[in-house]
Amino acid sequence: MKQTKFEMYDLKPFIIEAVSQLGFYEPTDIQKRLIPSTLKGESAIGQSQTGTGKTHAYLLPILSKIDPEKGFVQAVITAPTRELANQIHQEVLKITKFLDPDQAIRSKIFIGGTDKQKSIDKLKTQPHLAVGTPGRIADLIKEQALNVHKADSLVIDEADLMLEMGFLEDVDFIGSNMPEDLQMLVFSATIPEKLKPFLKKYMANPKYAHVEPRHITAEKIKHVLIPSKHGDKNQLLLEVMTHLNPYLAIVFANTKTMADHIAAFLTDQGMKVGLLHGGLTPRERKKVMKQIGDLEFTYIIATDLAARGIDIKGVSHVINYELPEDLDFYVHRVGRTARAGSSGTAMTFYDTADEDALVHLEKMGIVFENMKLEKGEWKKIDDRKRRENRKRTPDETDELAKRLVKRPKKVKPGYKKKMQTEMNKIKRQQKRKQFKKGK
Repeated sequence: MKQTKFEMYDLKPFIIEAVSQLGFYEPTDIQKRLIPSTLKGESAIGQSQTGTGKTHAYLLPILSKIDPEKGFVQAVITAPTRELANQIHQEVLKITKFLDPDQAIRSKIFIGGTDKQKSIDKLKTQPHLAVGTPGRIADLIKEQALNVHKADSLVIDEADLMLEMGFLEDVDFIGSNMPEDLQMLVFSATIPEKLKPFLKKYMANPKYAHVEPRHITAEKIKHVLIPSKHGDKNQLLLEVMTHLNPYLAIVFANTKTMADHIAAFLTDQGMKVGLLHGGLTPRERKKVMKQIGDLEFTYIIATDLAARGIDIKGVSHVINYELPEDLDFYVHRVGRTARAGSSGTAMTFYDTADEDALVHLEKMGIVFENMKLEKGEWKKIDDRKRRENRKRTPDETDELAKRLVKRPKKVKPGYKKKMQTEMNKIKRQQKRKQFKKGK
């Protein structure tokens, strides 16, 4: 078996065996920067995008620090969505299965949408590690079923999403029930201003690791711009969908209302589509996720919840029905495709009002292709900025207007405006003359 570079860290033997079996050879940037400090019990903020290895940056040292001989909760990991919490829990199980049965680490998951009483009943024996959504973990603490007063590590994954979804109050409650010298590990793609007071409350001098991805998006993503020209976007979407052959495509909208509207329109056209947003009940969301896993849909209509909080495998295409208001979410959205070295296509509908946003994305390093559907065929079109890039030849009417309207010797406030008005008047007169000649 190939020797792993994780051996440089003071991790327990079962962790080294697990990472070897899982095929992890070299730590990622964020793992290199945070594993040593996490093992020492230091608090840290890890700012990085999805796919940088942040989950194992905290899981490996936390699991290595847990003492199976102690029968109480030693660490709590919170995530904003049930799906993400479950993914983290599954990663825990993949690692802890390498432990001897008499040294087993008990990890339990606590999420909304499940029977709370059953969770309480299971807590007659406390886990060593509690993973779950903030609301359910906070509920179990209030019920005095989950005892976290000795747990010295708290992980907040996707902290900016926690803030956006209104879960920070629950996280605060969990933290307030843990020891004063708490090790807090916060992971987030962005650090919004509104998050900073919370971080300051719990973290006096945290280690800060900001890892920029080598490429803003995966190299194998093709970014395509499709002009909507203020037309019917629903019809445009239907036309695009009819001429794509995706394995699985996610259509992103900015709001639950818009996602519902798109899904209703497509359903009326006889298409079977999945719908995924924060307004679904736990039962509805669980059902949709199962249907997605069973490949019942080719298209999923979603809000940005699916861009960050949920891992959907096999996405070949992403369609931005509208650009996200926070342009960082463009990166999260398109990051659903071209995963694990595969290729993918990200299509974005736009009109002239989106120009500033597109320029911003281009400055971030996104390279777009401009395409349109014409008679059922994809055709490259001119760069959307072709007109403004074209060298303007001096207009004769402009030159004449400038010659005839002289700058006054004594200038008064508003003289420039008056000059411009006079020039525009001359230009209109000249255009009328040209028009009459043309007749």
